Amino acid sequence: MTTWTDRTADRPVSLTAPSGIDRAAHHRMDEAWLAAAWSHPTTRVFVVSGGQVLIDETPEGHTELLMTPAFEAPLTEEHRYFLGTDDDGVSYFALQKDTLPGRMDQSARPAGLREAGMLLSPRDAGLMVHAVALENWQRLHRFCSRCGERTVIAAAGHIRRCQACGAEHYPRTDPAVIMAVRDSEDRILLGRQMHWPEGRFSTLAGFVEPGESIEQSVRREVFEEAGVTVGDVEYVASQPWPFPSSLMLGFMADATSSEINVDGEEIHEARWFSREDLRAAFESGEVVPPYGISIAARLIELWYGKPLPKPGTVG
Repeated sequence: MTTWTDRTADRPVSLTAPSGIDRAAHHRMDEAWLAAAWSHPTTRVFVVSGGQVLIDETPEGHTELLMTPAFEAPLTEEHRYFLGTDDDGVSYFALQKDTLPGRMDQSARPAGLREAGMLLSPRDAGLMVHAVALENWQRLHRFCSRCGERTVIAAAGHIRRCQACGAEHYPRTDPAVIMAVRDSEDRILLGRQMHWPEGRFSTLAGFVEPGESIEQSVRREVFEEAGVTVGDVEYVASQPWPFPSSLMLGFMADATSSEINVDGEEIHEARWFSREDLRAAFESGEVVPPYGISIAARLIELWYGKPLPKPGTVG
């Protein structure tokens, strides 16, 4: 399996750049250390609610997570998640709340990861993706899968513990493959899901099944969704995707057949595009590219050879 490290180093996949945050997992069970970190004047805190945070513009024109000292943060004990420390020793926490706090100055605004991930620094984007992933997991796993009793939060948000049977539950991450499939004419296969807006096309993707290798998963998903068989598979990069709990494993794959037969359930339409076809479709607005934050956009760009043109522009 080939790794395309040298071909992605100059333009890393969104949400994967070094954040400068040490997750410091060894502190998660140390209640005395966590209490001291929470009360330290340099500690910074932000609220996450429904996958959103508050972001704000700096006077210099940058976008940042809206963070406050711990003593200004909303009150909550249970849903307080330790995210790590930076090189200066600053500790970072996220608070899960039912709603985001209001702002007197009205300058901050709520944003989800698809928007904020493109605007924030690697540090802030890394903190946000960690917090959103924890929040999603916490909301969906409040009861013990072994005995059905309610669980409680432990390890600063990274464990749910059942006090009835003693089971411990950890945040889940579901491996999913996403692939840019090329045919013998060097065209790319893009598909459109049933619930997507008209014109939005992207690479095919799907979850890895039990007992399946990631290469087998790539071949199975492409055949199931589009009826195309795949031979060689090359690993490109991965991307955390907490919608709600996936790790996207990106690949370039070579098709050994070209006839398309969509499944009609997950994929409504699939087409082969040459670079000229795709450029023209983007320029006319016939095809809408995937979200810029997603690894799908990066995979298409690797095949395309340069950043994708925006609708209505010449690329």
